[in-house]
Amino acid sequence: MLREMAALGFEYVELSHGVRITLVPGILKAVEEGVVKISSTHNFCPLPTGVVQAAPNLFEPSVSEHREHDQWLRHTKRSIDFAAQVKARALVCHLGSVTFFWFNPARNIRNFLRDRPDAGRSPDDNGYRALVQRSLTKLRKRMRPFWAQTKASINEVLEYAGQKGVKLGFENREKFEELPLDDDYAEFIAEFPVTAPVGYWHDTGHADIKEGMGLLKHREHLEKMAPRLLGFHLHDVNANGQDHQPIGGGHIDFNMVSSYWRPEHLLTLELSPRVTVDEVRFSKERIDALRK
Repeated sequence: MLREMAALGFEYVELSHGVRITLVPGILKAVEEGVVKISSTHNFCPLPTGVVQAAPNLFEPSVSEHREHDQWLRHTKRSIDFAAQVKARALVCHLGSVTFFWFNPARNIRNFLRDRPDAGRSPDDNGYRALVQRSLTKLRKRMRPFWAQTKASINEVLEYAGQKGVKLGFENREKFEELPLDDDYAEFIAEFPVTAPVGYWHDTGHADIKEGMGLLKHREHLEKMAPRLLGFHLHDVNANGQDHQPIGGGHIDFNMVSSYWRPEHLLTLELSPRVTVDEVRFSKERIDALRK
């Protein structure tokens, strides 16, 4: 797996939340032999024993039920250990979600956009704007205990990550009910001192999807988060709203995105398994050109 990445010209790779435990010996061997270097990993990496497919939300830090919380804590610390072992600088993390027993407001937004997919990008669609505000009010009304639990969970691993020399990259998410809310991100990150082993991890596809929902402006969001950026997941979004597309295969303005890149940032191409080898090469060439 890693030799294939090296053959495509990649010196560094990110190990994702799809890395099965059975792949670990080969990964460690490749790292030891210098086949590639590991820039970042993604919680949970490696996956818990018995889990054989990508499962970044298998356990969530927002859940207060003690058994799931214990599992989240255990496997997050294990992921930090592995990141340190392979000398990764950052562990990308999801921060949970708000669950609803009945009437998740995200459903109304999905239904509206299914029939009028351009409503979220239109400032003149007052009906959709009103729906978004009502839905956000419902979400905020319910989110307080979930968000409090997420913050408490982070505090349980913060010192551990610092001791291991691994920074936690808190990734923006694409679903309406996932945490933190985009409007809260800058204030949330600002609560941590600049010396804390945390930062913001920007996913271009997720930001574009949220822009399509009318929940943020991609450029404005990046501008607010720029001071605490650690890295990027780079992928495009096509006209059908499908993300993890090759760079240039959709409508994201990567000239704009690249204006926020700094030498210390980690850049990861996060592409669909359906992307061809030639599309991977082209995506890498496009990103390399934008870095110059």
